Amino acid sequence: MDAFFASVTLLQFPQLRDLPVVIGGSRQTTAGLLAQIDSQHPDAGYLARAQAGTREAEQVLASIDPAHFPHLQGYRGRGVTTTATYAARRFGLGSGMGLARAARLCPQAILLPADFDSYRAYSRRFKAIILSEAPVMEDRGIDEVFIDFTELPGVQQDGGRALAARIQQRIQDETGLSCSIGVAPNKLLAKMASDFDKPHGITMIHPEDLQTRIWPLPCRLINGIGPRTDARLQALGIGTIAQLAACALPWLVRHFGARSGRWLHDAAWGRDDRPVADRGEPVSISRETTFERDLHAVHDRALLGQLFTRLAEQTAADLQRKGYAGRTVGIKLRYADFRTVTRDLTVDTPTQDAAQIRRLAGLCLKRVDLRQRLRLLGIRVSSLSPHPPAQKGVAGHEAHMPRDAEHPEPPGRDAQTGRTPGSSHALPLQGELPF
Repeated sequence: MDAFFASVTLLQFPQLRDLPVVIGGSRQTTAGLLAQIDSQHPDAGYLARAQAGTREAEQVLASIDPAHFPHLQGYRGRGVTTTATYAARRFGLGSGMGLARAARLCPQAILLPADFDSYRAYSRRFKAIILSEAPVMEDRGIDEVFIDFTELPGVQQDGGRALAARIQQRIQDETGLSCSIGVAPNKLLAKMASDFDKPHGITMIHPEDLQTRIWPLPCRLINGIGPRTDARLQALGIGTIAQLAACALPWLVRHFGARSGRWLHDAAWGRDDRPVADRGEPVSISRETTFERDLHAVHDRALLGQLFTRLAEQTAADLQRKGYAGRTVGIKLRYADFRTVTRDLTVDTPTQDAAQIRRLAGLCLKRVDLRQRLRLLGIRVSSLSPHPPAQKGVAGHEAHMPRDAEHPEPPGRDAQTGRTPGSSHALPLQGELPF
């Protein structure tokens, strides 16, 4: 989907369509936003009028004076931009940027909170449309899917272009949202192609297009090559996918390890045999929070401990409500300098218990540098499977070698040590947790 969060917001507030708008800073319902606006403009009465009925609510939302919305000018908080409209991106604003920096770049931008209830509702709507056209669908998150149309009758005649156009048009007509679609022989190339012609584009990639359309691109555009791997490739004189494809497999294995070296070689040659997994399950469930001020693991230990426990409880509640348990528990930290690190570990038995999630996440904390101040903390549970709620008192889990990463890396490789999951390496399972 094209700028999904921002696009959903603009459906609610069409008067902001051509204005720079950023989403982030907090999570809030539409009613909460209206109450905030009313507190600054008491005579407006937006909330009371919006609660009169569905049709009235739509009219009220569309009638709010743009000057009444919160703006970035003077922003002093610790929030981070979730996304930005295309109008805001022209000023250099984008996802993951600190709102204080965004305020310096574009103080006139409107700042709206993330409304995940609305995002989830629209996500269900566009995915239902896709499923009605192509039943084999892999859910990749709130705004992205893969489909496999190999067995759909009549679709192969034009390589899937007509199907892509029909899905795109139906989503536009039935939800008001725009999407971009990549059609390719496999998931790796389809993901790349979906970004070639945004917004509202359809890009077809055929096997014979590899050398002319894929190889000239920088390696970082391959999904799975993060900043650290790209930097390593650059240091080795490899900047484009063509240069990566020219590398011999043994050479890549020598520099990146057997699993990652082979993956890099296959990716450069456009090879990806992963099937479209239509299990319809979420990939992970997570909670995170950005602090109003930078916190230190020693000086703010008690507060960090409370926040960490709350994140574990919220993540467990989400798992139980949605009927999942997970074998992999991880943490996400963002330091004051905006550097982000993650750590995780995998256990034998899935859990959805808050205490167990808290304990496993705490073990991950023992493997990060906590001397620097923190601005964000998060907990994530993945390797999910359907599970009834409330596993109490889970114990005796055997920990496997976790994945450590400062940024996403090719599958199967420890981004910091180069070891693959399952290798023998002792984890610090004893001793007091940092917080």
